[in-house]
Amino acid sequence: MDTARAAAFGDRPGADVRRAAAGPPRERWFAAVALGGQGHYAAAATLLHPLVRSGDRLIASLAASTLASHRRQLGSHATARRFDALALAAAPADSAPDHDGVDAAGARADALLGLAADALGAGRLREARRLHARVVTPSWRGTVRKHWVAAEIELAAGYPQRAVEPAERALEHAEAVGATRHILKSGLVLGTASVVWGTPESVDRGVRLLQCDLTHTDRHGLLSLSWPTALVLLTSPVVRNDAETERIRKSAVNALSCVLRRADPISRRLAAHSPWIPTALLRSGEPPNADAQPNFLTD
Repeated sequence: MDTARAAAFGDRPGADVRRAAAGPPRERWFAAVALGGQGHYAAAATLLHPLVRSGDRLIASLAASTLASHRRQLGSHATARRFDALALAAAPADSAPDHDGVDAAGARADALLGLAADALGAGRLREARRLHARVVTPSWRGTVRKHWVAAEIELAAGYPQRAVEPAERALEHAEAVGATRHILKSGLVLGTASVVWGTPESVDRGVRLLQCDLTHTDRHGLLSLSWPTALVLLTSPVVRNDAETERIRKSAVNALSCVLRRADPISRRLAAHSPWIPTALLRSGEPPNADAQPNFLTD
């Protein structure tokens, strides 16, 4: 597996992808996906906007979905929806199949799952379920993402216990192919669902998962996952000492601050006005007010 693809979908999510950023369109898209995972949203956007306008419908669709994902991760579901709609319209009818879903079926799945996540962010649960039901994906990546959205739908519907099973399936599929970023993202989804479920056993399991995730997301430089993982830990109903709470809070502050510094001006403005991004955490030592459960989970 080449470096850029391994950074996007394999076991090297923290790899330096600067060389791929100057390569052909597919390599540039892999680089942009990896940069987004590392929290380099401005650098990713610089690569993605020209790809959206390219004549290659597959790459244009995948690039639009990736831009939508980055906007959504920074709390702007409305802006993401426009890019996801563009991705769905651009998706080609057919292409050669790809193991990682870098094909027509994968592009369509990415767009539909993105639209479902956008609907969730706007509180349109029925629409999200309908869009999710339309997704047909043969690839491991699409399967993992479909399970993520299934879990997020159940969280948004108020059924965290139902979110656990699809989150577990996502983790199993990601582990089967050794996709580090997807393994950690699945751990975040499963840990969140377990904590929100709220039984003593599920909270204990969820906190352990999230603590492990935080260690590994920090190690791999995956800042886009570090701050939400720390945020869920901060809001979990677990009694911990002041030193541990402060360590987790600093992890959240450092990761989110770095992500926002690396974002383009539009993304920073959207994040500042989003109810899903705990920007107040950057200005005080108080626990964040943002809802730590759904709406930032979907890649």
